[in-house]
Amino acid sequence: MIAVDPFDLVIFGGTGDLAMRKLLPALFRRYAGGQVPNESRIVGVARSHDSAENYRGVVREAIKRAVANADAQTLENFLGLVHYYGLDATQDAGWREFADTIATSGERVRVFYLSTSPDLFVGICDRLRQYGLNGKDARVVIEKPIGHDLASATAINNAVGAAFAESQVFRIDHYLGKETVQNLLALRFGNVLFEPLWNAAHIDHVQITVAETVGLEKRATYYDTAGALRDMVQNHMLQLLCMVAMEAPASLDADAVRDEKLKVLRSLKGIDQNNAILFTVRGQYRAGATDGAPVRGYPEDLGKPTSQTETFVALKAEVGNWRWAGVPFYLRTGKRLPQRVSEIVVQFRSIPHSIFAPSAGPVMPNKLVLRLQPDEAVTLSLMIKSPGPGGLRLQEVPLDMSFAEAFGVAQPDAYERLLLDVVRGNLTLFMRRDEVEAAWRWIDPILAAWETNPEAPKAYTSGTWGPSAAVALIERDGRTWHEDAA
Repeated sequence: MIAVDPFDLVIFGGTGDLAMRKLLPALFRRYAGGQVPNESRIVGVARSHDSAENYRGVVREAIKRAVANADAQTLENFLGLVHYYGLDATQDAGWREFADTIATSGERVRVFYLSTSPDLFVGICDRLRQYGLNGKDARVVIEKPIGHDLASATAINNAVGAAFAESQVFRIDHYLGKETVQNLLALRFGNVLFEPLWNAAHIDHVQITVAETVGLEKRATYYDTAGALRDMVQNHMLQLLCMVAMEAPASLDADAVRDEKLKVLRSLKGIDQNNAILFTVRGQYRAGATDGAPVRGYPEDLGKPTSQTETFVALKAEVGNWRWAGVPFYLRTGKRLPQRVSEIVVQFRSIPHSIFAPSAGPVMPNKLVLRLQPDEAVTLSLMIKSPGPGGLRLQEVPLDMSFAEAFGVAQPDAYERLLLDVVRGNLTLFMRRDEVEAAWRWIDPILAAWETNPEAPKAYTSGTWGPSAAVALIERDGRTWHEDAA
């Protein structure tokens, strides 16, 4: 573990769910791992004018909930780094005093994490510039969603760009910090075994599934104006698609990697009102059961009789270049599904000719499964001879590598890696503004097609894998959703 130099990390929205559930526990784990120096400062900023001591008490309980068996003394030492500042980010009052307080630590890396509603991004960045907090060692971290369409995303990027250079802007997507996504790069470009086969000649199709069992939780207001396409597909799922489909970068330099991802986004064949009915399915959950417990439908959770917002999306995409021509990428995501799972399935083509007798059984095509959550792992299915006498019988066997079992340690949370990458100034795992805008450029026509189609999202029972139309989407091509997630 390589420690970073002392830094300041300021969390706007420091009392919010993301800060308490993810950011502060991630920082504590890295502190316990010896990577965060004692001279660093972690400053929570929120509207309420609370005391630092009360804030530390809330942080203490949040970390105890998130980190099993947290060492008591280590936790108290970490809380010594934690400070609090009451500030209304939408008002000028208090900003001069806040800037003076932050500046007391002298010249060092300062990270401003905007864990707030997106409508505050522009105002906060403008005030950070106005009060001189945007110096060369400053970085700003922006959470999704970055806009709700191309026009709004461009406006946010322009405003943030007026305060910070692009090299200072870290647009975070925590999926890119997951161990399995990193291993996708290692598998493809660190092994001669896979890269020669990573093309349309050998791969039949790719599936990307991001499934949740939860409903709206505390996000009803945001979610009903966003929906699954904006909330999950435009960012997380398109980023995963890019990691699968991109060409080998010249190096792991941030812009080299992001240049290749951008090429994928620009190569996606368009989906619009002419073909959206063929290539997309949108659904909305109804009352049912998840994890064995009865749950309400989306309208009841929302408190409205009707809504056109989709809680489920399945779509068929294609990358229009030589490597991937004719290879469909099937994406699906939704809420109130039977299990929480995120995975990438690379389905190879069948062998061109079987030499085996029918009595040997079917020869199944090879399949590479990269599971991002809940337990990160890589599985490659192979055909082998079933042991024993009595003739040759074939059996599909998985070569399964669970990271926790293989390395004997729990893998770090994605935010642990990403937060320290921000401090180090490593932009590789963060989105560049042209990536964000290219993704919206592909998503916007789908949204427009749905708006012109009066048909409501298709209902599906909570605890099932979405509407039957999602099954039809893939099965009319003679394929089926991966059995472990279907």
